[in-house]
Amino acid sequence: MPDVTEQDRAFMRRAIELAWNGWGRVAPNPMVGCVIVRDDGQVVGEGWHTEYGRPHAEVEALRAAGDAARGCTAYVSLEPCSHWGKTPPCTDALIAAGVRRVVFGGFDPNPKASGGASVLRAAGIEATGGVEEDAVRDQNHAFFHAHGPSSAERPLIALKLAMSLDARIADRDGRSVWITGAEARAETHRLRAGYDAIAVGIGTALADDPQLTVRGRVKPRVPPVRIVFDRALRLSPESKLVRSAREIPVWAVCEPNAPADRCRALEDAGVRVIAGFGLDDQLCAIREAGVRSMFVEGGAVLASTLLTADVVDRMYLFYAPVLIGPGGMAPFGGIASPALADARRWRHVATQAFGADTLVTLEGPHPLA
Repeated sequence: MPDVTEQDRAFMRRAIELAWNGWGRVAPNPMVGCVIVRDDGQVVGEGWHTEYGRPHAEVEALRAAGDAARGCTAYVSLEPCSHWGKTPPCTDALIAAGVRRVVFGGFDPNPKASGGASVLRAAGIEATGGVEEDAVRDQNHAFFHAHGPSSAERPLIALKLAMSLDARIADRDGRSVWITGAEARAETHRLRAGYDAIAVGIGTALADDPQLTVRGRVKPRVPPVRIVFDRALRLSPESKLVRSAREIPVWAVCEPNAPADRCRALEDAGVRVIAGFGLDDQLCAIREAGVRSMFVEGGAVLASTLLTADVVDRMYLFYAPVLIGPGGMAPFGGIASPALADARRWRHVATQAFGADTLVTLEGPHPLA
């Protein structure tokens, strides 16, 4: 990578930090941040993509910089787009502003929008990409998945589990409210806002009667669809989910031989019933229905099923500082036990503290090196 300095990397990290402000508001677009910097290191403008359909990060940062952008370097977390979509091409804005150099993080995987670097170079602007690219891909994992080889087969799947230190998601009586504290629960709501759907298994739906809504400081532009994997359609018409199905969509995913009378009762209440023969067909049907990313919150059976099928792309593991013991419910009990040499390793993305609890974010899986 030519002429990339530590200062370049620092400003790119700042652009990535700015991009997070778009969480839950910009999908199906990616989160993008931009910093405009003079040769002496002075920042003259910053911006981020604030809302789907509104100006992109480059335009916001150039607007903040004004005439001071001329001759500067623009640090953009994703390759500037070169096509007309909801807004004009960002490459046009950068060229018109007279920037001297563009440094970007991830290469745009969307064939309709990619190629911005070539457009900039043709206009005489130095363009360098791939700076802090792994961080950009981690940040926009749903966007990169949506333009990847498996995007037509299933949504991106992120599995969230709240556990004790000894990896138990409930005590010996099946109680799980609340393993983690208020700060961790608030972060869960923030995470929900960044996905197209929130999913649980029927066991969790029956035991907890959850709402599966986003309640917190981030209000998603489009409320996530609420999905219950419910093979025999046991979801109660009196549940909180069904009673609110006409306000925020609820989908029940079942086998084709589920009882017809239960199907009619749920559909009459506003629930969309999706039938498929097995997990692969069901996930494909969910993707075809428009869900590009799914935040799964358990329980143990669904978690094990998804992990065994090797369709989990990310895990959010909240650990509470408590020991429950072997009598508690383990989320990984249904997973086969390979020899260590055949085990698959997850890549560490981040470790964060939320009150007394710890969140470990993992991406993968990848073969054990």
